[in-house]
Amino acid sequence: MFDNWEALEKECMQCRKCGLCEHRTNVVFGTGNRNAEVMFIGEGPGENEDLQGEPFVGRGGQLLDKMLTAVDLDRHKNIYIGNMVKCRPPKNRDPRPEEQEMCIEWLRNQVKLIRPKIIVCLGRIAAAKIIKPDIKITKEHGIFFEKNGVQMMAMLHPAAVLRDPRKKPEAFEDFLTLRDKIKEICTHTYTDTEE
Repeated sequence: MFDNWEALEKECMQCRKCGLCEHRTNVVFGTGNRNAEVMFIGEGPGENEDLQGEPFVGRGGQLLDKMLTAVDLDRHKNIYIGNMVKCRPPKNRDPRPEEQEMCIEWLRNQVKLIRPKIIVCLGRIAAAKIIKPDIKITKEHGIFFEKNGVQMMAMLHPAAVLRDPRKKPEAFEDFLTLRDKIKEICTHTYTDTEE
């Protein structure tokens, strides 16, 4: 475990632990406020993320940004966004269990440095790895679970909402639930945005 961001990021950017490194353009380390009380975790980079080196920058990321803005959250100001795996799986397939295992220490180290009060898992794969292995994302999204003193919630993945726009209202409802929890337990997430 690294005790500072610079060393962690430098080492992560050179990672060759699994085969995903063979085809990457960029390691997608993460982005946002490193003192955030709220951390979002996705499953892994897609094509746009691989090209730009930042998580959630494609169409799903644009939808995520709109929903974040609606509840006064911003990836550059008051949250942090990371991924389960830092390199793009070929053809955007799900990251395999062994790839997740090889990469999870980077994410654990990020969580240790941030010490978030709330973790939001975007999609089934991140939720199953971080919250509980048997999570039923369609039934259990928007519900908070406490784990190691951290409030954790699964949300529908933005790409899933784009594939089925009928899910937009329930996805947005989860953001309202998140906003209420932030107001309840976080001390500085909204201080900059409510002036």
